[in-house]
Amino acid sequence: MGSGLTKLKRFIGNKNTVTILCVVAGVVVLYVGYNYRVSSAINPTTIPYARNTLEARHVITAEDIGYMEVNSDVVTKSDNLITNANELIGQEVTYGNVIQQNSLFYTGDVTDPSLSPDYVLSDIEDGYTAFSLSVDTYTTYGNAIAKGDYIDLWFNGEDDTDKIIYTNLVRSIRVLDVRDSSGVSLEHANSTGEPAELLFAVPDDLYALLVKAQQVGTLEPVPRNRNYTADPGETEVVSDYVVQYVLSKSATIPDESTSSNTDTNTTMNNNANNNTTTNNGNNNTTIIE
Repeated sequence: MGSGLTKLKRFIGNKNTVTILCVVAGVVVLYVGYNYRVSSAINPTTIPYARNTLEARHVITAEDIGYMEVNSDVVTKSDNLITNANELIGQEVTYGNVIQQNSLFYTGDVTDPSLSPDYVLSDIEDGYTAFSLSVDTYTTYGNAIAKGDYIDLWFNGEDDTDKIIYTNLVRSIRVLDVRDSSGVSLEHANSTGEPAELLFAVPDDLYALLVKAQQVGTLEPVPRNRNYTADPGETEVVSDYVVQYVLSKSATIPDESTSSNTDTNTTMNNNANNNTTTNNGNNNTTIIE
């Protein structure tokens, strides 16, 4: 037993033996590591691709998606590659983007349809109109106005004696959306993040007043606190003085539909009179109705 242990110690203590063992171990490690890397790289993974060319704003369905096998390294090297079809179905191709046929899907290619530029307009009630107010970072108090906030609209102008008019015109109006200069919602991934437009949904009569007010003076958004949005009051016009002033600067357009009906009736009557003819041969009057 002791003799065998002594021989083992001598064998291990031999420099040539140690060198050979290290070389063998290194080769084994290299071989195993290489095979692992190769098998990982060529191991096929199934990922979705676009079966057809998908235009901007298209909502993706299962029929739009095909599947292909790629090497695993394609997936591991692409941080924004979408590998799960469930993350695509029901999503919308981003505004200004086109996904070409047979292309793979990436996170910047799709977005939630609720962030689409025209999504907020689809739910506007009958009798309401979308009103747009041009803004910038300064007039939104450092981009402090967000979608869903309730704010006030103040009128800034001058009266007929050049005196300043600055007062609240509309109280508690909801911001339907905040958009950049390209009309993209600031909540959208492709937005510049710089506000250029506030969008509201207002009754038709209020829409007409706001448009006229913009021609006479300017409208300025004024943000309020969280409670103002959490417990909003009714949207209302609060300055009769400004309303009367704006209307005094506006022309009154007659009801063209009534005028049109009157003109049509007159024309019909004239045509009927012209269709009354006399037959000279028989001295009979024939009336064509």
